[in-house]
Amino acid sequence: MPACDFTPPVYEGPSRDEIAALRTRFVHPSVFTLYSDPIMIVDGHMQWLFDERGQRYLDMLAGIVTVSCGHCHPKITERIARQAERLVHATTIYLHPNLPLLSEKLASKMPDGLEVTYFVNSGSEANELAINMARAFTGNTDVIALRNGYHGMSSSSAAMTSHHTWKRDIPLGARIHHAMCPDPYRNPFDGTPTEIARKSAEEVQDLLRFSTPGEVAAFISEPIQGVGGVTEGAQGYLSAVYDIIRKHGGLCIADEVQTGFGRLGTHYWGFERAEVVPDIVVMAKGIGNGTPMAAVTTRREIADKFTDRLHFNTYGGNPLSMAVGLAVMDVIEEDGLQENARVVGERLKHGLEGLQQKHEAVGDVRGAGLMLGVELVEDRETKTPASKMTATVLEDARERGVLLGKGGLYGNVLRIKPPLCITAEDADFAVSVLDESLTAAAG
Repeated sequence: MPACDFTPPVYEGPSRDEIAALRTRFVHPSVFTLYSDPIMIVDGHMQWLFDERGQRYLDMLAGIVTVSCGHCHPKITERIARQAERLVHATTIYLHPNLPLLSEKLASKMPDGLEVTYFVNSGSEANELAINMARAFTGNTDVIALRNGYHGMSSSSAAMTSHHTWKRDIPLGARIHHAMCPDPYRNPFDGTPTEIARKSAEEVQDLLRFSTPGEVAAFISEPIQGVGGVTEGAQGYLSAVYDIIRKHGGLCIADEVQTGFGRLGTHYWGFERAEVVPDIVVMAKGIGNGTPMAAVTTRREIADKFTDRLHFNTYGGNPLSMAVGLAVMDVIEEDGLQENARVVGERLKHGLEGLQQKHEAVGDVRGAGLMLGVELVEDRETKTPASKMTATVLEDARERGVLLGKGGLYGNVLRIKPPLCITAEDADFAVSVLDESLTAAAG
């Protein structure tokens, strides 16, 4: 395991067994743990997590793609403490420097015209707001999302989420339609990735003809799907779909909750990599480096249309959250984390592709920067999901000191999305552990 110069303080709180018992008794049972023998995390430092015994783990999931700069990054921690000493909350009914300063900072990272931001608390809430803004601006109601996408757990965002595993038989948001996911690995269309992307875009046109009044409020998509297992279409897909949606009166929304803030390495935003310019950008997770924070950025005329009624968020834009966002964006620049995501991400992906050559169970390796996925299958020809094996690999890697995630409809995709501060040595260690875990799982 790579060296770490941080030693956590001795943990003196309740025992792991006591905490597990309290959680079982008092915490809602839908709050689940990842491992069969739950791990208790009590300390964090950059790319490292520590349990109550002081056992160290390399975090290759980043709090589910949330810790962008590193756990307890000293520059961010200092900015939080400094702001907390002055003012935590007073609401946006009063002026405070941090809100417009962060809005300005975000605008500097956006294409011209995308410069007005509304801050909220979570990605679900941000996606809900984006849809409401699109409906208010266009006067249309129907929304198109992608199969295999994930946009949150609120009413409209859960309706846009397209996995039966995340849905229950209760009324959710209305007039939501799901287009074919353009990812070539499990797409029903034949052809090259480019041909599959073209056919998937044409299917959006058919969906408009058969399932909507012919006009829509919005199309929403993740540039690379996160929960869905790091899936995306070939270059040209989003450009074609954006053109179709705009011809039918709709706005285009980029859900950058997982792809934003330099994670993809080559670009600050996922939509830039796809060479499109959305009308609305939704962000969360990485903007707060682990603190609850999200935002919606759009054009002035779209925002103005939303002022005909009162709209308010109690905590969105509070001084402490804004201080965190400013610190995060500064650290990404000062520490060169976007470039690190590109360089280390390429090294990591190359290592994972090497595992694909070695292990028959590795059906696909995909993603960009430090947003990578490894799909495990029982047979490469049939692509039968190796869900049980994926769970076994996760457990084994944890025992060897590496924490991974899993995703995809069948839970057979290893999600590898660490803090952007990981090193080349960390990447090599993660690949070597995964090699050992795949070997052990194969028997």
